[in-house]
Amino acid sequence: MSLMIILFGVLILLAGIVIVLNPEIIFSFLRKNFDKLWLYVLASVLRIVLGVILITQSNVSKFPLVIEIMGWLSIIAAILLAVIGRRNFNRLMSWALSFVKTFGRVGGVLAMAFGAFLIYAFV
Repeated sequence: MSLMIILFGVLILLAGIVIVLNPEIIFSFLRKNFDKLWLYVLASVLRIVLGVILITQSNVSKFPLVIEIMGWLSIIAAILLAVIGRRNFNRLMSWALSFVKTFGRVGGVLAMAFGAFLIYAFV
């Protein structure tokens, strides 16, 4: 299971690198698809899966309390996405994507840091 977290960390790190180098690759994809049902479902399911894995594997990490808290936050985020519904998810995505030009690369750096942290915590 720790390998899944490391793999997820690598994917987040790579996404962050892509965002820093050329943010339009990811953000144009999100602009074209943010209103699709599969993206809403994927956003919720990935948060639940990641949260459960982080909670169950927190004891084998270098930072068990931090990892467990991140797991609970991920599950809470998934529940909130389910509660707000698809229409408000679309509004949230549209609002967040309006900040891409200003803060897109900052988000990429934060994604790189988060991915690197996950990798470091489980290696």
